[in-house]
Amino acid sequence: MTVLASQTKGKQEITRGVATAVPATAVIIVAAYIGAQMLADITSLKIGLVAGYAVDMGTFIYPITFTLRDLVHKTLGKRNAQALIIMAAVINVLMAMYLSWAASVPSDPSWGLGAEFSAILGPLWRIVIASIVAEVVSELLDTEVYHWFVTRITENYQWARVLLSNSISVPVDNLIFAVGAFGALPFLQDHFLTLPWATVWQIFVFNLIVKYGMTLISLPLIYLSPKNSN
Repeated sequence: MTVLASQTKGKQEITRGVATAVPATAVIIVAAYIGAQMLADITSLKIGLVAGYAVDMGTFIYPITFTLRDLVHKTLGKRNAQALIIMAAVINVLMAMYLSWAASVPSDPSWGLGAEFSAILGPLWRIVIASIVAEVVSELLDTEVYHWFVTRITENYQWARVLLSNSISVPVDNLIFAVGAFGALPFLQDHFLTLPWATVWQIFVFNLIVKYGMTLISLPLIYLSPKNSN
């Protein structure tokens, strides 16, 4: 009986240790990162006019993910940050596939909003692919720059590590997305989303200004968790 009680107590302690191994802050950060990624990918399907300039509407939420990624890196380490980036891409691909299937299903005539649903949420695959490729490449690059700063430069000045990593990764993300989604690439010159290069450049510049501004606004988020140089 004593042995059984001892084994039960040991299992409870192990379970309790596993349950507390990941801090609540990390769970919140990961959830916020995935949520922001999904919201950015959905809203990027609309190209809006802001101050007279074309901008995909995911631009205003997506830059926050770079700082959230840095926060995941700081809290859970490099490998977990890389795993999160890949998993977010998988989730966004599955989301786009599910929305595409949902949009293709015949609508109940009594509902009357089937065409609107398909027009709004039916994915534009060129934008989806460009967005996801840009996310994966730029955020993996962000991971390497952040890790290099912490391990080779200094563990201090947390704002500087975020600013440097974002300053390199955000333009890369912006370039891949703008060119991939709207550029006159080989075999895509006649695609209905293809725009003149002057317009693509305008989208790149304005989106970069907005994204960098959002980066500066979100920069203080890095101080939300205790210092960790993993």
